[in-house]
Amino acid sequence: MAFQPALHAEWIKIRTLRSQIGGLGAILLATVAFATLAAADTDGEDFDPLFSAFFGVSFGQIAAIAFGTTAVAAEFQGGALRVSLAAVPQRGRWFAAKLTAIALPVLAAGLTTGFVTLAVGSAVLGEKADGFGTADGLRAAVGCGIYLTLMSLLAAGLTAVLRSGVAALSILIPFLLIVSFVVGDMSGGIADLLPDRAGQVVLHSTPDGALGPWTGLAVTALWTAAALAAGAWRIRRRDA
Repeated sequence: MAFQPALHAEWIKIRTLRSQIGGLGAILLATVAFATLAAADTDGEDFDPLFSAFFGVSFGQIAAIAFGTTAVAAEFQGGALRVSLAAVPQRGRWFAAKLTAIALPVLAAGLTTGFVTLAVGSAVLGEKADGFGTADGLRAAVGCGIYLTLMSLLAAGLTAVLRSGVAALSILIPFLLIVSFVVGDMSGGIADLLPDRAGQVVLHSTPDGALGPWTGLAVTALWTAAALAAGAWRIRRRDA
């Protein structure tokens, strides 16, 4: 089967599952809700108005990760992968189609989330939103979409390696919500290279570490590429 029909088939799988569509909506709702709460709290000497407006991405990314994880994990249940590979025997082509079917809707949802969050956060911040310019706001909105897409694909790759959505989520969610912050407080600049901390530099007005907005996303992209390469190797080497 050619790539386009394979992509179409994978997209049908995603859009016919209500949980998947709900996951895309949860990216927007969770991000905006927590961003609104964070933007309302403007106390503290280290207040960053731009990151305050986009603080909810830390929670919205959980929905993006769950989306990527669920899309891949479904293939390892009930022999679904054998059916998929019977239709698309070229495993690399099938995996590429699966990843594209994950990335495109998450990117669309992520960009929408970024611009809605920028608008809502700016409205809640009021005059304090003057602390960041239009260029910074646009960069953060676009970066938000790219970051969420990369994290969703990272989760998809890890799920392919582990062949279990539960295992992937049990690693990623505690890591993002707990471990990353603990390591960040104890290890200095090394933690800046973790995928979430590096990618979220794009959401800050004035980054404190060695990474800039786009170099931070590049580091996250390297983590994602490594996870996807491992996932592709696992799919090629293991029986369906």
